[in-house]
Amino acid sequence: MLLEYIHAGLGCVKYQILQDDGSYYGEIPQCNGAYANADTLEKCRNELREVLEEWVLLRIHRNFNLPTIHGVELLIKEVA
Repeated sequence: MLLEYIHAGLGCVKYQILQDDGSYYGEIPQCNGAYANADTLEKCRNELREVLEEWVLLRIHRNFNLPTIHGVELLIKEVA
């Protein structure tokens, strides 16, 4: 389920080329604070994948809700 969630998140990325330096910027609007910037599109995608993984793990660690992305949701359940 985690991989499906990551895949759904990466399917929502908004990319742009920054005019100042020609680098690539990508963000996932549903995941506040999940963004990356790199000199190539491939590096930006790879960096954003890592950022999203860390973003998800941090939210799970802090017991924060995760947004539903393209119908995919991760629910945090308390374990006794």
